[in-house]
This record gives sequence, C-alpha cells and structure tokens, in this order.
Amino acid sequence: MGDFIVQDCTLLTKTSGMFAAINLRELRDRLATCRQDVLYHHFCETPLVPSFDNPDYHNDFAAWALLQLGDRVLAERLGIINPYIFFDLEKLREQVLDILDERLSEGLFATSCQPGGEFFFTEAVTVVFDTGLRITTPEKLPEAIGRMTNGSIYFHFLEARRRPPVGLDDFSAWLSGFPSHEAWCSALQTVDFVFYSLTDLREELVRVLEKGSAS
Repeated sequence: MGDFIVQDCTLLTKTSGMFAAINLRELRDRLATCRQDVLYHHFCETPLVPSFDNPDYHNDFAAWALLQLGDRVLAERLGIINPYIFFDLEKLREQVLDILDERLSEGLFATSCQPGGEFFFTEAVTVVFDTGLRITTPEKLPEAIGRMTNGSIYFHFLEARRRPPVGLDDFSAWLSGFPSHEAWCSALQTVDFVFYSLTDLREELVRVLEKGSAS
C-alpha cells in the first residue's frame, strides 16, 4: 500500500444570488428551488466556516432557527439530520422540506427574524492543496491526525464520504490496504462525526485509533 497523502483545503464562499429569508415560509420556499451547491454548503461545509461556532446545532439552518427565530423545536428537528446518509442531495432536500412543512402546519409561519438576522444563502468552492506530508505506516496515523489542520480533517474524514468509494472516509480507505489494521477501520466507523466540531473530531479520531492500538 502506498503512503497516505495528506491534503488540506479551504473554502471560497460566494453569494448564491437568492433573496435572503426573514421567516420560516421564505426559508422553505428558497430551499425548494436553491441549487444543490447551496444546500450542500449550509449542511456539510458549515464546520469549515470560521464564523460558525454552535456546539449544539451543526448546520446553518438549525442554528438560524434557534438564534434568529427563537424556535428550539425546529432547531432540534433540523439539527439531528445527518446529511452524509443522503447520497442524493435531492433526498436531503426532501427531508428538510418535510420538516419545514410540518413546522409550518403547526402555525409558526408568522415568526420573523429581527432586522440583520436574515438567512443569506451562500455557496462555496473547495480549494484543495497538497501539504507535502506523507504517512508511511498505519502506526504513524494517530500522531499525524493529531497534527492535522481542521481543513485536512474535513477533507479526509467528511468531504471524502462523497467521493468514491462513497460513504467511506480517506483514513479507512487507506487502512483497508493493511489487513492487520482492520479493527482500526471498524473503530473509525463508530465515530458519530456529525455532532463534533472539527477540533473535537480530531481529538476523537486520535482517541479511537490509540485505543485500538493498545487493545
């Protein structure tokens, strides 16, 4: 098996050209027609946005529902969505619209945010670059992960799940070439990554691998 090539990435965000939403009805209508790149950005790329820091809700829609609409019920419903189980983003869109329609049916459509709290629909281009770092053996992986940037953690453990082989992170894909480390692959699959910040996720990955190496 070859060396693991450590990549890093950053986001170049841009406006989507859509009107901002001030209430739940407008959010629902915009989401029904937005490009998939917009949906993906607000669900999956959120952890890489420096200004995003919400320990309880890990997508922009859930955070906005709580912070700007004051709707904790909706925030919790949106916050438990794992976008990575939807290989088709249209299925993710359907799930979100179902949740918003259900909440609207409960009479919350009139709730509007304060001026300045509008939801702005954005999208991003991911710029990937080679760090020049290489991991030569599985035994060096935990230490290497502990030194990786948030961009590297995102690229190799989250974004990787939408690249072939779909649903698999880069670390597990690489470790699969080392039969003696099959347990490490299994351990990585147990990490509930959706509910971690990138900093906490890095620590959890190191913990899981170090525990596996000690067993």
